[in-house]
Amino acid sequence: MSRGETAGNGVDRLRRPWRGRLGALAFAGGPAETRTRSTSTRAPFDFGSHQLMAHRTFAVGDIHGDLRALTTVLERLPLLDAADTLVFLGDYMDRGPQSAEVVQFLRRDLPRRTAARLVFLRGNHEDAWLRVISGEWPEFVEPPGNGCLACYRSFTGGPVPDRWDLATPRELAEMRRGAFFPMDVVDWMRSLAWWYEDEHAIYVHAGLPRVGGVWQHPSLVRRRVELLWLRDGDFFRYYRGKRVVVGHTATRNLPPELSSYTSDDPQDLWAGDNVVAIDTGSGKGGFLTAVELPVLKTYESRG
Repeated sequence: MSRGETAGNGVDRLRRPWRGRLGALAFAGGPAETRTRSTSTRAPFDFGSHQLMAHRTFAVGDIHGDLRALTTVLERLPLLDAADTLVFLGDYMDRGPQSAEVVQFLRRDLPRRTAARLVFLRGNHEDAWLRVISGEWPEFVEPPGNGCLACYRSFTGGPVPDRWDLATPRELAEMRRGAFFPMDVVDWMRSLAWWYEDEHAIYVHAGLPRVGGVWQHPSLVRRRVELLWLRDGDFFRYYRGKRVVVGHTATRNLPPELSSYTSDDPQDLWAGDNVVAIDTGSGKGGFLTAVELPVLKTYESRG
């Protein structure tokens, strides 16, 4: 499919076992620093051997500290080159057991392993931690459902908490300041993009707000935090316009009868007329999903 050509609403599933080749592998295309053959004893990913299709975008849903799900999805992608783009929709941390490792992998390891362009969006959990660090919202860390203790212990080397573990007074005090984050990680969170757009779609963590009955393009949104925190059922039901790819709202909470993709499985990717939602519960008992545009092929960490 050529650049700029739009696909229909049909979504093709790919949930095949990965049969990657072992050994150090160079990636096709890209600048010199991303094409260097690895000297590590751990092999870079073999992103498959499918026929190349230029100018594709692969959007990856909310990871939430699940490094295994992330690497599994990436291993199942086709071969990527410098004309391709990987867009991560945010919520890299909290809940899952390896927030620090996910951030390290995305920042340090992945750029050396793929020639594709990398785009990292801000999620509401990164936004919340930045508010904690600035002293605006220390209360965010307290509800167990936010998964902040798992994030804290990942960065500090503590034991992985179970669902009902509570932070010690010392842990809670450090969490309420966000004092455990290395400054380079804080700077990275501050650098995360609010949204991204290409010829295939608009990519944003949560959705688009409506003003005066008109859905707002992200560039027109005055309160950018709305792009990260919005949960509006009308957006999924009634938005019409350029396709928007989002995470944030778990697909199991969206109306299955409006999805053109496996409506009998509410945990699956949700595909409406103009919105594709791909938060399928990674880090909280579900799995991670990526979607390839413009063809709308899916890749999952389960199976």
